[in-house]
Amino acid sequence: MSIPTVLTIETPSLGDRSYLVHDGQVAVVIDPQRDIDRVLSLAKQEGVQITHVLETHIHNDYVTGGLALAREVGASYYVNAADEVSFERTPVGDRDVVEVSEAIRLRALHTPGHTFTHLSYVLEGERPVVFTGGSLLFGATGRPDLLGGEHTLELARLQHASAHRLVEELPERTEVMPTHGFGSFCAATQSDADASTLALERTGNPALTQDEQTYVDSIVHGLDLYPAYYAHMAPANAAGPDKADLSLPSEADAQEVRRRLEAGEWVVDLRTRTAFAAGHASGTFNIGLDGQFATWLGWMIPWGTTLTLLGNSVEQVEQAQRELTRIGVDQVAVRATGEPNQWSDRPLASYDVATFADLAQVRHHRRVQVLDVRNPKEFATSHLEGATHIPLGQLTEHLSEVPDGEVWVHCGTGYRSSIAASVLDAHGRRVVLIDDTFADQAADSGLPLVHES
Repeated sequence: MSIPTVLTIETPSLGDRSYLVHDGQVAVVIDPQRDIDRVLSLAKQEGVQITHVLETHIHNDYVTGGLALAREVGASYYVNAADEVSFERTPVGDRDVVEVSEAIRLRALHTPGHTFTHLSYVLEGERPVVFTGGSLLFGATGRPDLLGGEHTLELARLQHASAHRLVEELPERTEVMPTHGFGSFCAATQSDADASTLALERTGNPALTQDEQTYVDSIVHGLDLYPAYYAHMAPANAAGPDKADLSLPSEADAQEVRRRLEAGEWVVDLRTRTAFAAGHASGTFNIGLDGQFATWLGWMIPWGTTLTLLGNSVEQVEQAQRELTRIGVDQVAVRATGEPNQWSDRPLASYDVATFADLAQVRHHRRVQVLDVRNPKEFATSHLEGATHIPLGQLTEHLSEVPDGEVWVHCGTGYRSSIAASVLDAHGRRVVLIDDTFADQAADSGLPLVHES
C-alpha cells in the first residue's frame, strides 16, 4: 500500500495551515480557508479529485471554506455531529473512521479544550499523522478562552487531558500537524517550530510536561487579548459561509475617496509604514500588507463598515481583498491605485519616523508623550517609564485617553505602532512613529524601563 502524500497550504497572515492528503487519485482536505481557489489549484496540480473535506472544529479565527469547497467538487463534508450548524453535513464523532481510499484512512478522536466539540484526525498507516487543529500545537496548545470566560478553566483542563490522550493512544513517531500556532491568536503561546512529532511534544509541550493544575494555572495566566472579530467567526461558520468573492472592486478617483472619508468610511492605505509616513492622503489609515494585515484591520474596524483600499498596484488590492475575505470582511466598495497624489485631491500629510535612541535624545530637550500599543502581557513584562498604554485593538475606542501634545508611538517591532500612528494622524494629532525593536533597542537607548512581571 502506498504512503499518502500530505501537502500543506500556508496562510501566514493568519498563522494557520490547511492540509491536502492524497493517494495519487483522490484527496481529503482538512480545515480549508475560505479562498478555496488555492486548494482547487493544488488538487489540479497534483492530478487528484477531492472527495472528502474535514473540519477539526468550528473555527474562531477565520471563515471556513469547507462547505463551499465540498459543494464545488461534490465532496462529503465532515463536521462533528455535536456541532449545531445550519447546513447538511456528514456527522462525525469520536473514533469514527473516514475511509477516503484504501491508502487514506482517518480516525476521529475527540480532543476538547480549544472548543468542547473539537476533533483531531489520525491518518493511520506506515506514516502516521495526527491533524490536531487547535488542540495540540507545536510546543503549545490552543486557547481555552474563546468560548467565554465562564468556560476557560473547564476547557483548559480538557485541553490537558486531550493532549495526554493523543500521546497515550498514538505511536510516538506520529507527526503532529496543527491548523493553528504559526502566529495565530488561537494559540495560547507561540513556538518557532515548523514540524513536530508526539515524541517531541511529550518532552517539550507544557500540556505534557506539567501536571494538570500547573498547566491550567500557567495557560490561564498567560492569556492575552485576542481579535474582536473572532466574535463573528463561529456564527458565520455555523451558518455555512459561501465561497469568497474575489472580483476586483471598481476604481475610485480622488474626489470619491474624499467623499468616502467625509462619510466616515474606512479608507486604508496598504503601503509600507515608511512610504505612508512620507506622504499620504489626509484622514486615511495605514495597515500595511507586510504584517498581519487582516488580523489588525478586522480587530479595529467597526464590524460592517464599508472599506476603500489604496495601493501602489492592483496586485496589492487583490492580496488585501483575499486576506479580508478569509475573516468575512467582504464590504470593499472601491479601490484606488498608483501613488497617493493620484488618490488625494488635497496636499499630502506626513509625519516623522524615529528610533528609541532618537526618543532618548529628544527627551533631553523637550517634553513628549509616549504611547505603547502592545498588548497587556507585553506591557506588564517591560515598558518605558511614563508611557501611556492603550492596546492597538482598543485604540479607536480610547482616543480620548491619548495625552495631549506630541505623541511618540511604539509597539514591539514597528508594525502595530505604524497603524496607531496613522489613526492618530487621521484624527489631527501630532505624531512620531517609532519604527524600532523594543526588546533589542529600548534598553540600549538608555530609556528607563519598568518591569511589572
